[in-house]
Amino acid sequence: MSIKSTILGFPRMGSDRQLKKLVEGFWTGKATEQELVEGSKKLRADHWALQKTHGLSEVPVGDFSYYDHVLDTAFAVGIIPDRYKQLDTAGTQAYFAMARGLQDKSIGVDVPSLEMKKWFDTNYHYMVPEIADGQKFVLHSTKVIDEFNEAKALGYAARPVVLGPVSLLALSKTAKGSSSKPLDHLANLIPIYVQLLSQLATAGAEWVQLDEPVLALDLDSHIYKPAFEQAYGEFAKVSGLKYLLTSYFDRLGDNLELAAALPVHGIHLDLVRGVADLDKALEIVPQEKVISAGLINGRNIWKANLEKQLAILTKIVGARKSVWVSSSCSLLHSPHSLRPEAGHLDDETLGWLSFAEEKVEEVATLAAAVSNPDSAKAQLEANAAKVASRKQSERITRPHVQQRLAALDRSFYNRKAEFTHRQQLQHASLKLPVFPTTTIGSFPQTAEVRKARAQFRKGTLSKAEYQEFLDSETRKCIEWQDEVGLDVLVHGEFERTDMVEFFGEHLEGFVFTKKGWVQSYGSRCVKPPVIYGDVSRPHAMTVDVARFAQSCSANKPVKGMLTGPVTILQWSFVRDDQPRSQTAGQIALAIRDEVVDLEKAGIKVIQVDEPAIREGLPLRKADYDAYLKWSVDVFRLATTGVNNETQIHTHFCYSDFNEIFTAIKSLDADVITIENSKSDLKLLGALEVHGYSAEIGPGLYDIHSPRVPSVEEMAARFAALQKYIPAENLWANPDCGLKTRGWPEVKQSLANLVAVAADARASYAARKASA
Repeated sequence: MSIKSTILGFPRMGSDRQLKKLVEGFWTGKATEQELVEGSKKLRADHWALQKTHGLSEVPVGDFSYYDHVLDTAFAVGIIPDRYKQLDTAGTQAYFAMARGLQDKSIGVDVPSLEMKKWFDTNYHYMVPEIADGQKFVLHSTKVIDEFNEAKALGYAARPVVLGPVSLLALSKTAKGSSSKPLDHLANLIPIYVQLLSQLATAGAEWVQLDEPVLALDLDSHIYKPAFEQAYGEFAKVSGLKYLLTSYFDRLGDNLELAAALPVHGIHLDLVRGVADLDKALEIVPQEKVISAGLINGRNIWKANLEKQLAILTKIVGARKSVWVSSSCSLLHSPHSLRPEAGHLDDETLGWLSFAEEKVEEVATLAAAVSNPDSAKAQLEANAAKVASRKQSERITRPHVQQRLAALDRSFYNRKAEFTHRQQLQHASLKLPVFPTTTIGSFPQTAEVRKARAQFRKGTLSKAEYQEFLDSETRKCIEWQDEVGLDVLVHGEFERTDMVEFFGEHLEGFVFTKKGWVQSYGSRCVKPPVIYGDVSRPHAMTVDVARFAQSCSANKPVKGMLTGPVTILQWSFVRDDQPRSQTAGQIALAIRDEVVDLEKAGIKVIQVDEPAIREGLPLRKADYDAYLKWSVDVFRLATTGVNNETQIHTHFCYSDFNEIFTAIKSLDADVITIENSKSDLKLLGALEVHGYSAEIGPGLYDIHSPRVPSVEEMAARFAALQKYIPAENLWANPDCGLKTRGWPEVKQSLANLVAVAADARASYAARKASA
């Protein structure tokens, strides 16, 4: 049997983050739009060539994006909110304004970006389309058709990738001032999809990949079953096209019967996270339909156990007429290639790993192993040896770490007193004003900071010289915060490249790649560390920096800044040979030791960030309780070793918090700072439903946009918050860290924020005086 080998998508950024440089060059005026277009075209061609060279029989197209594929789809079908229609919608101006916001006094434009949310349970962020009452849809962009024609002209067998209409609307939100639900607009959207699909058929496409990832969620069948049937019933009328229906990140579960019955020609199964679907799928998916077997993990970096995956594939081939081999999901979530890591990682570790390029090879090897077993014999033997090497390595296990975690009792998970008592002691100790101001942690990583770091790593700047530079930057940062009037300061994190990588570099059980970059949002890339073994802290990680930073301020507290165990776990590539909860517990003990040492060093406010705690929530509600139990436990394990006077902060961002607000309360943090500005104050709904008795700082402005928020804009937001949150519990702060912003916009934005808090204090004092 000849089996098609393919993947659901490929990383966009390039082997050396070429797309990041192209896009940022365009934003700063260093590159023209034509240079952006041509550079991106070359990058796509390079990626298709790589996939073909490594043995794929068909390449996906349309998975490329300047910023985000959900934004691309919304833009393509004309979901462009009115505030952007004053801009050039034919080129990239309106598109990037929707992504980043645009503030340009020369043309009288000041528009915020769309809301940003996490893409299911990944660290990728998508832009949330806004659907207004009376929404008009139009085929506004032919991007996917153009890219299909590019690939076709280069001689590739190509499959266009399109985000399906049901998922597009399910991931959208109702525009402010509108009352209709996004899915109410499906009937009007379907003809635009039909138009797009018809043009793809005319262009010569044989197959189209329709991504419907919401099929991995718990869906109301009364709403979604007719929605899918309506849309795909119309798509079936387009002559000359075959459809591969894809979902990923979890099992289809109770949606499998719906997917199997739709008039499509193939069903993709995520057989890494959804292998439980397989037996039923083999039973109910009609024989004339292709089964696309997602056997290679698109979300982790460990070399696949090809012997194990081949056994699953053989089972499928024995039961089906037509089978494809693929990645479990798009390889967007994997680094580009292992090639730059040769000579950087040790040979043993290198042999355990597989990035996007290597995963393409694994897909092709599985297909070859069925089609022509002798042709894949050498690759399978080499793979088996590497899998065995990892399993047998003595570097993986540290008995003292496992013994310490196993010996804990429940006393390690509780503070010494309840919050109300702690709050009294903390207010007496810190002496902060009402509506205290702070930031989330990082300050701009300027070109000078990056240059000094690069020089230090190359050896052209000595350790002493680099430390002197960092001390100078820290001192200047704290002095400016003091001068502008912030109440609780931060040191700026100039020594850190990344909030997870920094801690991994100081913990045992981690290794670090040279160019293992993964897209997080837009042009922002992260380089996740790799957790290969048991985790422990051999020495203090932040105490010296925190002690120095506190010495730079005469009378204001400076926060100790740590990343929490769940976020370190979520934003790393995690070992898959033990439960994630066990690895998280090991990390929590390391952070606990650091928290205790910070307190001993005189740090009175310690922030343990958990922006990824919502991201880790399973997609299926049946799996929620187990995850929330251990994720709350590991945060408490990390933070409960201090005295009542020490104020513990945490931070969350860019997620729907309603589903986990009870868990957030259970963390027992003294202060939480939480994203709020991009989500139209949706947090207020959670507060109204669930209540919150501890202190809280909902973000007053979006830091992912370069625009500077006005005093009036933030004041209106802060006034709304005061209706729900008692004055003694309310903080003023940005949405997130300021690492990616420039100093001029940061200074003006924070000056405005401090002014908002000052005005609020004056009004509060006046109200108290008149009461």
